[in-house]
Amino acid sequence: MYQAETQIRVRYAETDQMGYVYYGNYAMYFEVARVEAMRSIGFSYKEMEDNGVMMPVLESNIKYHKPGKYDELLTIKTRIPQVPGVRIRFEYEVYNEANELITEAWTTLTFLKKDNHRPTRPPKNLLDLLNEYY
Repeated sequence: MYQAETQIRVRYAETDQMGYVYYGNYAMYFEVARVEAMRSIGFSYKEMEDNGVMMPVLESNIKYHKPGKYDELLTIKTRIPQVPGVRIRFEYEVYNEANELITEAWTTLTFLKKDNHRPTRPPKNLLDLLNEYY
């Protein structure tokens, strides 16, 4: 299984009036974590899109245990639990600076051809990079 870590500092604009991370911002945090997880193994989302493949989100599930707070440095652990096919699942755990699990989530994305929006297999170079983890 492939796993990576990304850190994000909570900015003031990402919080509600209680100083907690606004729940909708976690989707953005997970996108950052996905892109950085792929980048850390040498895969570029941008190159994939430039080569005609995109990855829209099909499903998202989030469970909030504790709030993230303004100015905290959050650590997002991102896992790809299985080799991707036409779909790819990402699982996330978000930890605060006290190393407490504050949020758990998963997303399912699909690989689509940009020109016709039809499902496609993952790019070969992505599979080659992930194979050593499975």
